[in-house]
Amino acid sequence: MYAEERQQVILERARAKGRVDVAALAEEFDVTTETIRRDLTVLERHGVLRRVHGGAIPVERLGFEPALSVRETVMTDEKSRIAKAALAELPEAGTILLDAGTTTARLADALPVDRELTVVTHSVNIALSLITRPNVTVMLVGGRLRSRTLASVDAWALQALRDTFVEVVFIATNGVSVDRGLTTPDPAEAMVKKAAIASGRRCVLLADHTKVGNDHFSRFADLGDIDTFITDTDVDDAVAEEIAAAGPRVVQA
Repeated sequence: MYAEERQQVILERARAKGRVDVAALAEEFDVTTETIRRDLTVLERHGVLRRVHGGAIPVERLGFEPALSVRETVMTDEKSRIAKAALAELPEAGTILLDAGTTTARLADALPVDRELTVVTHSVNIALSLITRPNVTVMLVGGRLRSRTLASVDAWALQALRDTFVEVVFIATNGVSVDRGLTTPDPAEAMVKKAAIASGRRCVLLADHTKVGNDHFSRFADLGDIDTFITDTDVDDAVAEEIAAAGPRVVQA
């Protein structure tokens, strides 16, 4: 097994179990503990793990918010499948809202060219990706720009969203659980997400399996506020059933 393959397995194991242990990994892969420590250092530099005594924890478990450039390189296949499945939720014409996030950005890239759509977004990178599309009218919500997510927040954004109505809101999240609903690390972003959900006739949550079961500092929605939850096939079936029982239709792509 190449180092890159081993590191991918370590990352998947950490996300599934919430933690990995250096000694246990060394025994499993039949390598030295120093080799595993080097693997963990590489993964930490990529921004997906945080080293702790004797092992490592995925950043999702720590409530840590990776930079946009890091999140764009993680779970790319899953995000593409989720975005493709989300196309079925688009109206034939009209207005949608795309929340700031890397999975919603994938949906922006996948929007069909044969539909006239108005896209409301507080994400600068999503707005820039759509501005050259002749069939899309972009409405960029203003406000204070967060460098970590390139999303507009605070009073200007909230005021604009209070006066906005869209057919479908496509929302992103850092964490989703039956107990805590939808959560994100930053209170300012939580307020904008809450306002975004309130602006829509329907709300579709786009989140891969690494977000499921994680709780962050600020809650912005209950599962009952979500009409459809589109995720990937790595979500445990029992957990998917629990989420569906709490409100949303669950689609696994």
